[in-house]
Amino acid sequence: MSQTQPATPFSRGFPPVHAPGAKVLILGSLPGVRSLREQQYYAQPQNAFWRIMGALCGAGPELTYEARLASLTEHGVALWDVLAAGRRPGSLDSAIDRTTAVTNDFASFFELNPSIGSIFFNGATAADLYRRKVLPGLAPRFAAIERRTLPSTSPAHARMRFAEKLAQWSAELPAAQDTVADRT
Repeated sequence: MSQTQPATPFSRGFPPVHAPGAKVLILGSLPGVRSLREQQYYAQPQNAFWRIMGALCGAGPELTYEARLASLTEHGVALWDVLAAGRRPGSLDSAIDRTTAVTNDFASFFELNPSIGSIFFNGATAADLYRRKVLPGLAPRFAAIERRTLPSTSPAHARMRFAEKLAQWSAELPAAQDTVADRT
């Protein structure tokens, strides 16, 4: 007699964080278990995202979640995930069932945010999902937005120390904001 395991429920992501004039879009893959439970981007305390954002734009973990989001938008940074929904047991990106992946509506997002000039992926999985599932359906003007992959801030990406992650994020993100500001 075999027992069937219950299907992993669909994880559903969050709306984008953005404000008029956003110049940079940071994309993750899909919120993890703790983020879903708390309804906050990067809620896992061991995730380095908010520590890095604290160093780059004053959106550190010591602030309330709302204040962190406000600081991001004040610095021209938008935040979202590639996927709107998908099945993933646990929080590891490697566990995302790509056959169930539903992408966010990037065409509409870019129409509403024409000043976005750079996309930064928080890790290789987000970049790969975007390249495979989003990019082929985008209009050429949106497909041409500059894209860069940064080291994942996830604690699962433990082979890179925080200082190394911060150095790479620091080298890329402010430069992109300056470059995009020069074009507007």
